[in-house]
Amino acid sequence: MLGDDAELTAAVLAAQDGDETAFRTVYRSVHPRLLGYIRTLVGDPDAEDVASEAWLQIARDLRRFSGDADRFRGWAARIARNRALDHIRMRGRRPAIGGDETELTGRPAESDTASEAIESLATGTTLSLIARLPQDQAEAVVLRVVMGLDAKTAAETLGKRPGAVRTAAHRGLKRLAELLGAEPERADGLDALPSPGEPRGPAVTSAAVTHTRARTQKDM
Repeated sequence: MLGDDAELTAAVLAAQDGDETAFRTVYRSVHPRLLGYIRTLVGDPDAEDVASEAWLQIARDLRRFSGDADRFRGWAARIARNRALDHIRMRGRRPAIGGDETELTGRPAESDTASEAIESLATGTTLSLIARLPQDQAEAVVLRVVMGLDAKTAAETLGKRPGAVRTAAHRGLKRLAELLGAEPERADGLDALPSPGEPRGPAVTSAAVTHTRARTQKDM
């Protein structure tokens, strides 16, 4: 285990022993991509609140977690998904984000592969396109590409077989390539999404983490 994954694993272990600095490292590493996943489930207006609820549970249950960086990302995603589904049940339905992707049915992708879609993924603009995919495809794409989970961990998060997650991710990436090809202005100028081993977002200060915990406790 090398680089950021080793750092995250060490930070999780230290945070389990009550190290607040280590917890901030965990939060800084995981939160941006976790928030992107939540946005595909509940929409942008409610994503921050659901993320706060998820982080409250993560902080509360952290001592019971066991595993490395990959397993932690999967565990955090599973908690976030459960909180998002609770939110959706209370609201009554999954939000409609963007437009109707059925208008692209039968339209060939610009490429025979989904490599362009992967390279163009970015938190924000392209996540709004991912949210236009069928839910199983959207979740598979975000967990595999944005969160960086392997097929087994993503499958555990979704309660599905790894093969089913691979298939959903493949179909989702092909459709995403169609969406990007149909709306080229969205692809132009997008910042490339960092790979799971690269930094995942701006630094989060102690005050930010404290604010997150305070707000989640209030929301609960």
